[in-house]
Amino acid sequence: MITNRYAFAATAVVVIFLLSGCQTAQKSGGTQSAAPSAKAAPGAKTESPADTRVVKGINGWEGEISGKPAPGSKFTKLQIGMGMKQVTDLIGQPNDHGSYVTGKAWIPFYFGSDRYRHEMVYKGQGRLIFAGGSVGDYSSGHLISIIHNDRESGYR
Repeated sequence: MITNRYAFAATAVVVIFLLSGCQTAQKSGGTQSAAPSAKAAPGAKTESPADTRVVKGINGWEGEISGKPAPGSKFTKLQIGMGMKQVTDLIGQPNDHGSYVTGKAWIPFYFGSDRYRHEMVYKGQGRLIFAGGSVGDYSSGHLISIIHNDRESGYR
């Protein structure tokens, strides 16, 4: 009986600690705009941080542009905040693509647009990172990061 009380108390302390951490993370997160984190996607090959600049795009979306465009790059036609469909209609299909969950997906009652990230890789051009949508849903999401890399292999 006494060990059950200690186990219950310990569980309650852990739950309170976790919930307070989630609330802190939720307060620091954005509302509508999906500002990318300083860290790029897993496996992304980026230039040095000095080459990265934060920009404001379509409909108030904030994002990052890294590196210098390759000569004749299709990426120069893009703007932060464009939808995935708009981007693929403008510059074509990527050589490779995939999605992953961000830490915000684990925050209870977080309804922002940055729960998932989608990455599109274009050989000899670079990578595009989109926020929003859901895993496997490549019809939604907005462009939040353009990573120029003329040595991009085209694979994630």
